[in-house]
Amino acid sequence: MTAILYLTLTVTLYFLCRRLYMRWPLTVLSPMLTCPAALILILVTTGVPYTRYIAGAHWLTAFLQPATVAFAIPLYRHRRMLLRCAAPIACALAVGSVSAICSSFGLAQAVHLGRTVALSLTPRSVTTPIAMQISNAIGGNPVLTAVFVLWTGILGATVGPWLIRLLRIRSPIGQGILMGMGAHGIGTNRAFAYGLEAGTASTLAMILAALLGALLTPLLLRLWS
Repeated sequence: MTAILYLTLTVTLYFLCRRLYMRWPLTVLSPMLTCPAALILILVTTGVPYTRYIAGAHWLTAFLQPATVAFAIPLYRHRRMLLRCAAPIACALAVGSVSAICSSFGLAQAVHLGRTVALSLTPRSVTTPIAMQISNAIGGNPVLTAVFVLWTGILGATVGPWLIRLLRIRSPIGQGILMGMGAHGIGTNRAFAYGLEAGTASTLAMILAALLGALLTPLLLRLWS
């Protein structure tokens, strides 16, 4: 019964925060930001431990994996367009993945955040379910990684459109790759506002960035050490 209560609470808060964002579409009111903040406030105020809360809400985390797989649908529909641009897309994602991994770990080490925090920060540019698995495999804290991924997505979805205007990126594929690589799921949701082609390219970037992150993160960390 308690598990159902916390699951219902999470879903209800999300829809309330979403309605608030639809009424006032400001970045600071994004449900990805306001809903976790409201949940933290409620748990701290009521003294409910995180382990008791997650016993019910963990089903929502489990749904992230099939939701990520569902992104394959627009990829199939636009496969010919993506294949025509396969080479530049591959180069952009390879450079972006290596840069994200090295800059995250390197910056954390430079400011002496501690190895656990540094390892938790390293997969921040990968979609949440895969980032948490990478973090667990390399010795990081998956929960902390989820927080870093969330903030990366919000920041990327905020800065991304500004960069598109500043750099005058007209290509839907370029717009999508920028948003998907820089802000994964949140950025992909935002990319669909530029059109179906941009959203599809962003979906591809998010999926391939996750694959590259899983392959390259352990390798680059070993080379770093």
